Amino acid sequence: MSAKYDSKRTKTDALIEEGTFNLTPEKVRDPKFRGSEFFDPHDAVQVKYEMLRRVSIDKVSVTEASDEYGVSRPTYYQAKVNFDMAGIAGLVPTKPGPRGPHKIDDKVVAFLQAQLAPGEPVRARELAKLLRQELDIELHPRSIERVLKKAAGKPCCDGGMPDPTVGHRVPVRGLAQGCSRRSAAAYGP
Repeated sequence: MSAKYDSKRTKTDALIEEGTFNLTPEKVRDPKFRGSEFFDPHDAVQVKYEMLRRVSIDKVSVTEASDEYGVSRPTYYQAKVNFDMAGIAGLVPTKPGPRGPHKIDDKVVAFLQAQLAPGEPVRARELAKLLRQELDIELHPRSIERVLKKAAGKPCCDGGMPDPTVGHRVPVRGLAQGCSRRSAAAYGP
């Protein structure tokens, strides 16, 4: 049985596992959070929500609410933007780290696609060596397989499926809208 569904798991364990544990509960000075079973100063999402509610409903100033809940004013404003965009889910902290491949751009995808022969299997290790030699980019063979699979499955801007001989844009770190329509051969062998 996974730890996520273990019956001996405490609320604190769940908050830590989900990344919503407030590391500074002692800074929360709202009286509701003292001695209450419902209001938990360790629950960062609940603390942020109550802070936003105090400003919005109780008409407390942002400075006063920030001080009362132990956060900075910029943290309040960021929580407000996140809440306005996504509701309660916007108050859940995002996980740190990269959000996608950072070495792979349109040029790399086009280069990789230009190396493919129709009907032949993808030889990711060979492509990784070529990529290192030609573009001086270190990329794991499995990453190459994933990006080529993703590029092959994406519909073209005209609704058709991509042709490996045409350099298409793929969603990489928020880039890429549509199809570049440039020949992958323009990037060389």
